[in-house]
Parts: sequence; structure tokens; C-alpha cells
Amino acid sequence: MKTKLLIEQHFHGCFGIDFNTASVDDVLYLSKEILKYGIGGIFPTIVTDSVENTKRAISVIKEASNRQTPDMAKILGIHLEGIFLNPEKKGIHNPEHFLKPTVENFKLIEDDFIKIVTLAPELDEGLIEYLNQKGIKVQAGHCTGGNLTGCTGVTHLFNAMSGITHRGSSTALSALINDVYTEIIADGIHVSDDALKLVFKTKDKVILISDCLPCTKSDIKEFTFADEKVYYDGTKATSKEGTIAGSTALLPDIIKRLAKQNLFNPEYINNPYKYHNIDLDGYVEWDEEWNIINYEKR
Repeated sequence: MKTKLLIEQHFHGCFGIDFNTASVDDVLYLSKEILKYGIGGIFPTIVTDSVENTKRAISVIKEASNRQTPDMAKILGIHLEGIFLNPEKKGIHNPEHFLKPTVENFKLIEDDFIKIVTLAPELDEGLIEYLNQKGIKVQAGHCTGGNLTGCTGVTHLFNAMSGITHRGSSTALSALINDVYTEIIADGIHVSDDALKLVFKTKDKVILISDCLPCTKSDIKEFTFADEKVYYDGTKATSKEGTIAGSTALLPDIIKRLAKQNLFNPEYINNPYKYHNIDLDGYVEWDEEWNIINYEKR
């Protein structure tokens, strides 16, 4: 079976590389290696950090995008996950760096290469409207609010947000019933298979993401991420207190897992293309067990 190249719109690094601390050469190496896994387009994702470090990371990723060669996964833009989040749903993020979602604060790190911003809509003070005017995707994440007005998507459904409720509203419930694109981490750790079945029956606009960490596809067992010591036990990566920091699987691993559970729909590969209105020329060829046997990026 052939599909389009995969697009990863939410991941923090792999092969021992962290986008928050990477050099230009690191980003170029990662973009070359990740293409071998059938991932032809990437949105490097920056976790919450200081304004200074965030600006440095943006500059590095942007410079790397200008130095790419055809044998690399195309850097399509930056996903800014950090800074404008709700401390009540901080996850692994360091709330010391959080800022109010205002236009003034966004301009501290603003760059035309930022294509997706995850924020807490219930805290918004005009930033959502500003981002919409700029054509930047706004995703509700690390939040509690159920009002998704102005949001184009939702970041890692169920994780770090208010869950489904039968009274009142919540982020997860709104994500399921509203016409927005919904990220989900289907690695078998972040979301149960029963919850995945609910999502897949409810939503067509599903975007599979890995939210993977620098330890993915590496020998790293302990590392610092988002100012927190993270420990990888071979199955999951957590803080000392047990907070899940992100996944340790790449997208093709997740797709293979879903296929084994009869939960995979090839349309999920096409959804990021529709969401971002982009195209990549190439394909991935899979065998009957959803192992990649060939790929081509033209």
C-alpha cells in the first residue's frame, strides 16, 4: 500500500536532539534521519522556555530550514506549544515561564515561521484574534476552557486538559463535538484504546501526532526537558513525580500499533495536508503489517 509522506506537526525532538536546545546542524541531521521513517514534513515543536531561549530556538530552526537539502524532511514551520498555557494543566511545562496570552507578550517572540500556537483559550486576552488574522493555527491545549471560538484545532486530546463531562462544558468534550482538527497521541500510553475508539467514531478530523521526546530512537535514559529531569524506562518517559513528559515513539510506530488494533484509517495521513493546505511530492510504501518498505521524496 502507498500513502502520502507522513507529516509530524507536534514533536519535541528525537535521535537525542531537543529542539529547544539544538544547533542548526542538529536540526538538519534530525530532518535528514527522520525522512528515513517516511516522515516528509515536520513542525518542530518548542516547549515552554524563557523568552530568550525561545527566540534562540526559533532562530535556529528557521536558519536550518533555509539550509535544507532535498534528502531531508521539509521543515514546514514551528509549533509553539509553550508560554501561553494554563498552570492548572501545565503537565511537564515549567509555569515560571508562562505569560498571559496577549498580543504584547506574543510580540516578544513573534516570528513569521511560527505556524501553530498552542494556548489556553480561557485565558485569552486578544491573542487568538491576532493569530487568526496572521493565518496562524490556534490550538487549545494545556487548558480547562470549553469555548473553542477562534481555535482551529486541539492539542493532544485528553492530555493536559479538562476531560469529558456530562454536565457543563470542557475542552475534551468541545473538541469531540466541534468542527475542529484534533491531535491525539495514540501510543497506547497517553490515551487508552477505548478512548481512541470513541474519538475515531466521533471525529473525522483526527491528526495523529507523536509528541515524542529527544530520547526517541536513541540510547538516552535520563535527560533534562522543560527544566525537568526526565527518566525513560524503555516504555514511557516521566518526571520523578510520574508526570508523563511525552511519547517515545515516532509516527510510523504509532500507525503500526493502530493497524494491529484495527483502529487505523489511512485518511489520518491525509488530514495534516488538509489542515495546513500544503502538499509534499512523494510517497511511503507499506507492507501488509504496516512496516515501511520504501519511501520517496521528490
